[in-house]
Amino acid sequence: MRIRHLMLIFLVMAAGVSTSCKKNHYKINTSSIKVKIEVKRLEKDLFSLNPDEVIPNIPSLKKKYDGFLQLFSMVINTGDINEDSFGDFLLRFCSDKQNNEVYNLAIKQFPDVAPIQKSLQDAFRHYLYYFPGKQVPAVFTCITGFNNSIITGDSLLGISLDRYLGADCPYYPRLNIYKYLAERMTPENIVPDCMYGWSSSEWDFASLKYPADNVLAEIIHYGKLKYLEKCMLPETTDDIIFGFTPNQMKFCRNNESQMWQYLIENNLLFSTDQFKIRKLIGEAPFTSYFTNDSPGRAAVWIGFRIVESYMMKNQSAKIADIITNTDVQSILEKAKYSPR
Repeated sequence: MRIRHLMLIFLVMAAGVSTSCKKNHYKINTSSIKVKIEVKRLEKDLFSLNPDEVIPNIPSLKKKYDGFLQLFSMVINTGDINEDSFGDFLLRFCSDKQNNEVYNLAIKQFPDVAPIQKSLQDAFRHYLYYFPGKQVPAVFTCITGFNNSIITGDSLLGISLDRYLGADCPYYPRLNIYKYLAERMTPENIVPDCMYGWSSSEWDFASLKYPADNVLAEIIHYGKLKYLEKCMLPETTDDIIFGFTPNQMKFCRNNESQMWQYLIENNLLFSTDQFKIRKLIGEAPFTSYFTNDSPGRAAVWIGFRIVESYMMKNQSAKIADIITNTDVQSILEKAKYSPR
């Protein structure tokens, strides 16, 4: 009896260790990796100027914001910052009544960006752990008239604060922004969006040149990006990582096997039909193939689970290798993906 009792204790402990390892799969020690991020606030420098000060201050803005000012200008449609017309366009943007109202909302919501700065530093420490040769971008905040959430360029990362004023921001319904999208336009989504946006720009689907643009290639590609995002933000919950509500997250976990079976039985995995691909991975209130209770982009969750299975079952595999691996058939085979 004592031997059985000891065996039972051992099995329970082993199960606990196994669970613990799985739970801590994404947690790593990054304390030795140094990252310093100083977020520069373009919106403050622009909207704190009097109208007659905007054009005279353009040279100093160019110097302080370097390449980001041109990226910003492209987003707000004010043209080349070296053209004479740029000053008048920028003045018009800064003098706009709505833009000033939104700026005041942004300052109220984000009186300082220290929490964003701290979270980004931690996330980019993880990024450098997996990609030690990569460069950490300079980071800026701005207001873009609700155009872009995240702006990326060569070593530059911009955050449009007017896209993160909270799900109840009165401007969002006025701009016909769908409720399911507005629910993700909150401060806690800033850093996850930054890391996903940065990864998406570093490893763009088109630039990787997958042998075929089909459902399997796309769900695995975006699954890789979500896996990387989770690695960079190990403390962030899955519903934030994937942009799902808690109920939608529960749906994915409870119906993973059924969704995968549907893709196989309906011969969707190797479909190159862009309409079908968009229905599976595009922004939407739900994924029509998987019922109204599913989230939009539900197939990306499947892609993530395939990548996660691959990384768990191939312990020597490195994220740096899989992220550029375009042999999706091999990834699927080595993942031994078998949802239950």
